[in-house]
Amino acid sequence: MVNINFIHLPDFKDITKNKKIEVLPIPEKAILSLSQHAGAPSEPLVQVGDSVKTGSLIAQAKGFISANLHSSISGKVIAIEDSPHSVIGVSRAIIIESDGQDTKAYLDSTEDIIKLIKNAGIVGLGGAAFPTDVKMSPPANRKIDTLIINGAECEPFLTCDHRLMLEKPKEIISGIQLIAKALGVKDVIMGIEENKIDAIGILNSAIFALKAQGSTPYHKDTGHGFKVKALKTRYPQGGEKQLIKTLLNKEVPSGGLPLDIGVVVNNVQTVFAVYEAVNLKKPLYERVITVSGSFPGMAKNILARIGTPIKDILDFCGLNPKMDIYKIVMGGPMTGIAQSNLNAPVIKGTSGLLILDSKFKFEEKELDCIRCSKCIDACPAGLMPCMMGASVKKDRFDIAGSYDPLDCIECGSCSYVCPSKIPLAQLIKLAKLKSAHL
Repeated sequence: MVNINFIHLPDFKDITKNKKIEVLPIPEKAILSLSQHAGAPSEPLVQVGDSVKTGSLIAQAKGFISANLHSSISGKVIAIEDSPHSVIGVSRAIIIESDGQDTKAYLDSTEDIIKLIKNAGIVGLGGAAFPTDVKMSPPANRKIDTLIINGAECEPFLTCDHRLMLEKPKEIISGIQLIAKALGVKDVIMGIEENKIDAIGILNSAIFALKAQGSTPYHKDTGHGFKVKALKTRYPQGGEKQLIKTLLNKEVPSGGLPLDIGVVVNNVQTVFAVYEAVNLKKPLYERVITVSGSFPGMAKNILARIGTPIKDILDFCGLNPKMDIYKIVMGGPMTGIAQSNLNAPVIKGTSGLLILDSKFKFEEKELDCIRCSKCIDACPAGLMPCMMGASVKKDRFDIAGSYDPLDCIECGSCSYVCPSKIPLAQLIKLAKLKSAHL
């Protein structure tokens, strides 16, 4: 069951919401992990010593759920080895040394939109990094009638999607039309939270302008409607199942996918990547990320090449060794992962980089569960986090598995509201790992 009782968080978005997107300099070295998408790691197509261009295919999808990988710089392959990874710790990676030229390679021309998306290595850029071509290729017995564009961006601090909507509205609308055409859907709904009212206005203005020019954002064959809908600001509004519940009042069944109820959900950055692949023949080798946190002087929205080490980004943003840095987080504060190695690179699913000071250091002692049920009320998936947490603590993963941990979207709401400071989100992640092997 999808719970519509979300939580309300301080959003900290004022720090970067007015920061225009800056282009990060090309890194001297790119670390391109073979595992930066859902599914099987991609398989290398290059060898040490090979020369590559920006956009060259360097590793291909391996299996049905996997994704192509392209070089984000031009230069020479200097190693294929285990390297730091911002999510899983260590991963096999192709390491490329820049030649400083940024010579470009482009996708082969094709009329098939889904094939171009696959060739471009596009994955979900909202964080899940699920291969987009797979999402757009449902089984024959699944009819997709609604496309939802996720512009909620509910995670505190992050404004990269917001800025992209403000700066590239026509390109985003074009990407939406391409996806709608490929899916053959009847309806398109774009959900944007009310704290991004300027983005709502700009996108509606762009739609109006296209209509006035006779280039209507309605698919000529299916006649689908395109609506931009303002959403209440709450967390975790941007989860696929939660967004579907809010916009359509439909529920994805437990263990199921949006396609089971005729829906596909895509993030705005994913849509923009589709536009670039189809219209510019550009593979996915860069994305917009937010740099924010406790130091406003470092705050930026930047267009970064995939594979850029965290250290390069911090240097560009003005990192000072004298700063009182407590933690560096890849992603947002609720779902992000603390980093211990600044050589870990930006990957396709990276949405932000937070630099936090000691004010964000919480040392409250964990207490016993008081059975208050706040975690249950806050869970957007309608789960019982307290029961799963208690079961995991007793090593009773069989009991934890009976509470459907695989339905957890790992939003962190349960840990946030728990008065006993129990790390419920981490305990449930462990339950999910164990359940997958029971």
